[in-house]
Amino acid sequence: MEFKLINNKDFFDGLKVGSCIDSTYFEEIEVDANKDFNRQPAAKENEASKESLASHKVGIIRFKPFKDLDFIKCAFSTRLGGVSTGYSESMSFCYDRGDSRENVLENFRIFSKAIKISPDRLVYSKQTHTTNVLYVDESNAGMGVTKERNYDNIDGLITDKKNLCLVTSFADCVPVIFVDKKRHVIGSAHSGWRGTVGNITRNVVEQMGQKFGTKAEDIVSFIGPSICMDCYEISEDVAEEFKKAYSKEEQKHILLDKKNGHYQLNLHMANYYNMLNAGIKPENINVTNICTCCNKDLLFSHRASKGKRGLLCNFIYIKQ
Repeated sequence: MEFKLINNKDFFDGLKVGSCIDSTYFEEIEVDANKDFNRQPAAKENEASKESLASHKVGIIRFKPFKDLDFIKCAFSTRLGGVSTGYSESMSFCYDRGDSRENVLENFRIFSKAIKISPDRLVYSKQTHTTNVLYVDESNAGMGVTKERNYDNIDGLITDKKNLCLVTSFADCVPVIFVDKKRHVIGSAHSGWRGTVGNITRNVVEQMGQKFGTKAEDIVSFIGPSICMDCYEISEDVAEEFKKAYSKEEQKHILLDKKNGHYQLNLHMANYYNMLNAGIKPENINVTNICTCCNKDLLFSHRASKGKRGLLCNFIYIKQ
């Protein structure tokens, strides 16, 4: 499977960064749903149960900078390997855009099997473009998947618990992932333009510090697959929010004025500066080479589909 890759080298020219060109790799994992879930066909099968009896080739994007951190497992989903149909085809994790709940739950079961964790060990954020970050523990296991959430308006999750998988969702917005390599603590957040201006990254780093004693210099971070600058045009009012939040020098890398009341926005660079300003070492900041909008057949993109889309998810957990 080939993705159209973006070259972030030009944007980071003269800036220190971990990896920004060759930062991801793709895997395809086969899941035999019938065998792995130990199911028998139902008397009256719905669409998901019929599909679940098949073998699924689950497409996964991995982040190279995490490859040497052997105490974690991290995986970013693609559109491949699920049971959803229509514009949510096929591995969607979205409950509220036309897909059935049964399909979404089946997708969680299939993907969980591919990354070797039980669905009742997932904790799914409840995102509303906030900068709110929640510490989760054993009491939250399964929330958003196998049981109801007891939280709302949560765009970031942190934990130090083993085998508890943080799940955050995307369809152009930026996945920001954090791993404290010394204390074995993880964080995952959804950073759209509002979360970026509001600096959810700073909130994650601060809460990891307060809760676990994490030091920013010990964090390895990743800015995951999301919309690139070429694909992301914004209006003057949104650009003004970024002008208030970033220095003149930073704005040179973040905003491109088209002189017609519109700008191109580089969310990757904006989140890079958020990480840098939070104290993360530049060599520990890693940036995707994959744009969701440029790869709309393999990834969900809100912009490319004009809102008719499912959701991708990032999954990260500390191994047992």
